[in-house]
Amino acid sequence: MKLSVAIPESSLSDESLKIDKTRKISVLARACSIFKVDTIYVYQEGNYKEDGDLLVTIFKYLETPQFLRRRLFPKMNELKFAGVLQPLKIPSHVTPSNPNKIRIGDVREGVIIGIKGKQFVDIGINEPIPFFGNGNVGKRVTVQFKTIFPNFSIKEIQKSESKEYWGYTVKERANLFSLLTEWRGNIIITSRKGRTATKEQVTKYLNSNIPLLIVFGSPQKGIHEILGGKIKNVQNAKTLNFFPNQATETVRLDEALLGTLAIINAYGTS
Repeated sequence: MKLSVAIPESSLSDESLKIDKTRKISVLARACSIFKVDTIYVYQEGNYKEDGDLLVTIFKYLETPQFLRRRLFPKMNELKFAGVLQPLKIPSHVTPSNPNKIRIGDVREGVIIGIKGKQFVDIGINEPIPFFGNGNVGKRVTVQFKTIFPNFSIKEIQKSESKEYWGYTVKERANLFSLLTEWRGNIIITSRKGRTATKEQVTKYLNSNIPLLIVFGSPQKGIHEILGGKIKNVQNAKTLNFFPNQATETVRLDEALLGTLAIINAYGTS
């Protein structure tokens, strides 16, 4: 089952300093990687475009292997406090830089580069690998080794073809309602107004092959307030309360996301 989450641009509105916003995004990204989230959707909510740009940029930056970041991310204001970010330590990041340790079938992340009119892939081993797939210079690609040192050859694959968790994808949406109406799968709306989440309910979702989207509100607004009357038109959605003892409608998103994913993971593995 593919697990995705939806969070609003306004999710950082309870932090005033950019360094604190950056730290919060780091916690969100770490939680998503620990619990193997497939896609993070950042949806517009309120007038928070700057925070939305910060979310998307840092999510993508953290998911990118360290050895590729200089090629893919120029100096920008959104990464001013990148030094406080915690590494995700996912399999695509923890890869050997020694070319002699690469084995047939190994999967790596790389960036297409051009050398004397030909295309190669930089995978962080100080040795460009000839590339014969589709894509322009600067494109990030996932590749698998067909032959190894000293005559490397690779083929481009999809991240989903890796046997290990290979990171999340980040996508932006104009608003939450459009995301929910376009979603082809099950939806869990997190809200104090929902029924208390039970092991049986969550296990039913996890035992299905249908993609699951978990939706979170902002520090100021819950999902019912964000959607208003439109919530009645959302199909295949269940509103669940994962924190029934919480007195208020909203909680810190980093705590809510981490707690919710931990509960779902516990139900799915028990």
